[in-house]
Amino acid sequence: MSHDQSYKQSLEKLQKSGGFRSIHNPVPDNMINVCSNDYLGLQHDSKLYEEFSEELSSAKYRFTAASSRLLTGNSDEYNALETYLKKLYSTESALVFNSGYHINAGILPALTDKHDLIIADKYVHASIIDGLKLSSTDYIRYRHLDYEHLEKILKDKAHKYSSVFIVTESIFSMDGDCADLPKIVALKKKYNAFLYVDEAHALGVRGEKGLGLAEEQNCIADCDFIVGTFGKAIASIGAFVVCNKIFASYVINHTRTLIYTTALPPINLAWTLFIMKKIPQYSDKRAHLQNLQELFVQRANLNADTHIIPYILGTNEEAIRYANNLQNKGIYALPVRYPTVPRNKARIRFSLHAGLSEADIITITNILHSHEI
Repeated sequence: MSHDQSYKQSLEKLQKSGGFRSIHNPVPDNMINVCSNDYLGLQHDSKLYEEFSEELSSAKYRFTAASSRLLTGNSDEYNALETYLKKLYSTESALVFNSGYHINAGILPALTDKHDLIIADKYVHASIIDGLKLSSTDYIRYRHLDYEHLEKILKDKAHKYSSVFIVTESIFSMDGDCADLPKIVALKKKYNAFLYVDEAHALGVRGEKGLGLAEEQNCIADCDFIVGTFGKAIASIGAFVVCNKIFASYVINHTRTLIYTTALPPINLAWTLFIMKKIPQYSDKRAHLQNLQELFVQRANLNADTHIIPYILGTNEEAIRYANNLQNKGIYALPVRYPTVPRNKARIRFSLHAGLSEADIITITNILHSHEI
């Protein structure tokens, strides 16, 4: 067997199981895109780019940081963005990271040791799962949205550990369902735990000011860590965590994914702040997205709590076939397959965004109702 033969065989096995991945070409302009995380439809808003370009004419932003933030990579743009985030969330501290993956894979291992316990929802994102695996602490997964199970674990285990962290997404990325944050907050307080909430898919689209599900459910102050990403509804790059000063200082001193990576370019940070300042004003876009969701659910006869609508098909092969047929009809949809989702729960994840129209939703749901797929 040649030196790379085992890798070739592994790839062939993936292809046979329908789990093989590849990088796709850009989405053609003439297709209806239901795969994007651009939930507010800002990515293709030319007016925003024109307005930001006017700002660029009077300011000089560097295109690289060229260093870790703890060396020479910090910038006024970092400070301005974090100051705005602190004000927006009425919190003591905010820290910007290069991505949500950097936060979820880095903060949990930094905060915990062998004397602590992490309890996470079964369906948390892969980046959080990697953070659990990188931690030196014990961790337990509670059944998805099952708060009786969460309380049983807390009752049985919490007193045995120095610190306990409850970890959840607010809107779950694959099923599009919502955590009941007030219920989790009540358990957090009862068992003296910390609460870590990832708002990646809620930031921008939920809450009066677009701050996410914690704002909508009125419990921002009760969350010890709120994580948000700029690469989805905010149409930028990077992520942030808001927390108290002690935790922020600890994260700066112990989180490897912050310490040992080149900082974000100032021009990206300036763009992020430019967009973030507009997010509270986008109530019309949030209302439009809600209307699209309700129309889709009604016409497709599905249940969905959010703009992320899973269309379960079963096997990887069936999801691939279905996605290909949708693309042939002008709907850019991709299959989400095992092992990203449970076995035999492969699906099309319809990711709605405010750039769609009611006519687009009618087109999509008409195709779903047809027998041609």
